[in-house]
Amino acid sequence: MQMNVKQVVITVLISAATAFGVMYAYNSYVKKPTAVQNNVNIPANYAGLFNGDNIPGPVDFEQPAKVAVPAVVHITTVIGQAEASNNLPRRSNPFRGLVPDDFFDDFFGNGPNIQRMPQRASGSGVIVSQDGYIVTNNHVIDGASEIKVSLNDKSSYTAKVIGADASSDLAVLKIEAKNLPFLLYGNSDNVNVGQWVLAIGYPLNLETTVTAGIVSAKGRNLGLNARKSQTPIESFLQTDAAVNQGNSGGALVNTNGELIGINSAIASPTGTYAGYSYAIPVNIVKKIVNDLIQFGMIQRAYLGISYLPDEAPDSEKEKLGFKQGQGVYVREAAKDGAAAAAGIKSGDYINKINGVTVSSGNEMVEKIARLRPGDKISVSYLRNGKENTVDITLKNKAGTYDIVKTSILDDFGVDFVTLDKKKASEFGQTGGVVVKKINPNGLIDAQTRMRDGFVILRVNDKPVTSVDQLTDAVQKAGNNIKLDGFYPGFEGLYTYNITRE
Repeated sequence: MQMNVKQVVITVLISAATAFGVMYAYNSYVKKPTAVQNNVNIPANYAGLFNGDNIPGPVDFEQPAKVAVPAVVHITTVIGQAEASNNLPRRSNPFRGLVPDDFFDDFFGNGPNIQRMPQRASGSGVIVSQDGYIVTNNHVIDGASEIKVSLNDKSSYTAKVIGADASSDLAVLKIEAKNLPFLLYGNSDNVNVGQWVLAIGYPLNLETTVTAGIVSAKGRNLGLNARKSQTPIESFLQTDAAVNQGNSGGALVNTNGELIGINSAIASPTGTYAGYSYAIPVNIVKKIVNDLIQFGMIQRAYLGISYLPDEAPDSEKEKLGFKQGQGVYVREAAKDGAAAAAGIKSGDYINKINGVTVSSGNEMVEKIARLRPGDKISVSYLRNGKENTVDITLKNKAGTYDIVKTSILDDFGVDFVTLDKKKASEFGQTGGVVVKKINPNGLIDAQTRMRDGFVILRVNDKPVTSVDQLTDAVQKAGNNIKLDGFYPGFEGLYTYNITRE
């Protein structure tokens, strides 16, 4: 029997009403929580999460991977030169055997008793300009005598080191190419714990590899850079995106394909991926890259304080009367420093930089590391529970507001000091220049086996008794430089030859 029109209409209306009711109930009681849970109001930290605009949609990894892969390069290096041991032994690798492991422990150095034979290592890098500037880790190219860069399209180039910074473990390379794909900088301040990220690089000498994970923590300090620098900068992004040896220097990108970090280290008891990887935040990367390209060296700004580190023992915190949650405790404010000039003193707690809260020394250092001498910032601090805000002009290491200019000696990669007159007299000399510290990637590190503490007496057979005289002598020496000197406590003179490009 055929159903009449009236019955059909009634049936359709009932079905539609039922469907609408089910969807309404789902949205009201399943998709969105009720105002209370177990008779307790929803906590404030959930505010806004369940608004329609904030419900997360499906995550697309395909598009950011497609954007980023062409701009991530494979870096291969030759470490050292084949030569027999002479003078004093080569400095050993300071990263060996450390946990968290550096990606390249297995490639750099085999101990001080091994002849300096060529060793090959590989890592990753990120193109940051269409004309061939590439950012990578300092430890990827540290000590390299030859650097090759291969792009995703298999084209290959020889790279030149523009500059490197052991404090942040970053380096900038340059290849001669045009119209290259490159990554846009994101903003690491906007990175949140729990957000999706992609790690892109060349692990284990494989081709381009993309892995996904989430940001699991921010502001991590591993103490890695302190082993190569007296002024380390560490505020790592921690992720669980899988990385391995060879990922060093590669890209960490967000789901928009923007660069938010440079992969740098892993926490591992075995040297292979065990769940956590660490990336240098892009806001630090941008500043270091710009400094190295523009000035050839890092323009380091100083607040002029020493502070209580987060890992200080409880006994020291008790002795100082440290109060948790106040901010960064100022141990001392240098008399000629920027902070002291603004009235900050020992016992104060710095709690804001430019209005942004800082709760640890790592956070404070990371924010200052983005700035240059002469930059002005707002600093808030607590004294006896009362907050004060002052304007501070940051200084350089020498205590002035000037941008530090390069010297002809910068290429040597050495911290030079004039030999003390009393010491010179004890050594039977009228003067000299002390090689206080040999830094990586300089001419002396790359071309000689010189050690810290060497005293330079002559440049191309002309006596030098001060750093100024050394600078003048090197300026006149041209491309072939001969350094004669001695090691205190060792007999005889030593000679080192250096060739400038």
